[in-house]
Amino acid sequence: MDFTLTEEQEMLRSALAAYLGARYDLEKSRAAAKSDLGWQPAVWRGFADELGILGATLPERVDGSGGGAVELRVIAEELGRALVVEPFLDTVVVGAGLLDRAGGDRADEVLTQIVAGDARIAFAATESTAGHVLHDVSTTARRDGEDWVLDGAKVVVTSAPLATHLIVSARTSGERRDEHGISLFLLEFDAANPPAGVEVHSYRTIDDRVGADLTLTGLRLPPNALLGVEGAAWEVIAPTIDSAIAAVSAEAVGAMGKVLADTVEYAKQRQQFGVPIGSFQALQHRMVDMYMELEQAIAASHLVTAALDAEPAARARAASAAKVTIARAARFIGQNAVQLHGAMGMTEELAIGHYFKRLTAIQREFGTADEHLARYAKLTR
Repeated sequence: MDFTLTEEQEMLRSALAAYLGARYDLEKSRAAAKSDLGWQPAVWRGFADELGILGATLPERVDGSGGGAVELRVIAEELGRALVVEPFLDTVVVGAGLLDRAGGDRADEVLTQIVAGDARIAFAATESTAGHVLHDVSTTARRDGEDWVLDGAKVVVTSAPLATHLIVSARTSGERRDEHGISLFLLEFDAANPPAGVEVHSYRTIDDRVGADLTLTGLRLPPNALLGVEGAAWEVIAPTIDSAIAAVSAEAVGAMGKVLADTVEYAKQRQQFGVPIGSFQALQHRMVDMYMELEQAIAASHLVTAALDAEPAARARAASAAKVTIARAARFIGQNAVQLHGAMGMTEELAIGHYFKRLTAIQREFGTADEHLARYAKLTR
């Protein structure tokens, strides 16, 4: 299997790396993340107008470039290397993935807005009793005349405070944990001025991103809010989440690569007993172990990227294997980087602490290692 990038893919990587290197200063980006806005709208506009990465993996029918899984991996890896907090994953991978797979004129309209940088998506899927099991849905949607009425609650809706649109999963038939009977609904959204029937509790996550818990009480939506086929949303959600796992795996690879490089450089400069600490054999062994974990994570990222177009069981196995491998590597590399930096590793001034927080969050994003080990075992019986 050849993992060499094409000339166009290398150009994409180089252009994005150069843009972020020139304009995504860590101090400035962390200040923006902690501001009331929580992000940099000018950077998002640059992603759309200057780089075109918001449409790089979306179909040409919605003004995208028609790229695929490799382009997604390239973009996500560079965003992870720069510790970008703008909602690329939630909007372009999850939101656009759901819209594209669901299909329809309304979905294509919002996809076009995503490519132009005018729409940002949050997926309201997780519920307090379900953990990361996205087909465990208690939120209900019922018909009232021609309209839909939604009732329920969603938790940890990442990027909701930044979103212009919500996609909400709700049960239209079946029992609570059934995969069949789940439907998706699209609505325009503003967290500062939510629609009637939506209560928003916004907060900042440990990795300097934003999220919200939502309570839906008699939320009335028009007939065209339904995305795709009623009750068949799991066929849309499952491949989208596996694509998101591939993207977050690549993001983690970029972040871990930066963390390892910074740690090696620090070990060359930090003096103890009159010599650089990097000269101590025990610490050299530790950094070699970090390197080996990174190499395994890179391999897992490549393999899940190659499997995204495979049949569902093979795709799911690759996604779960990647998630387990990435979670282990993120924990090992993040913790050892902090330890090798000493107390400075968790300060606001050094990048290491910020990367460590993001790598810690990635370990649980779209499911924990234990959950994916269980899914992998079930898929290989």
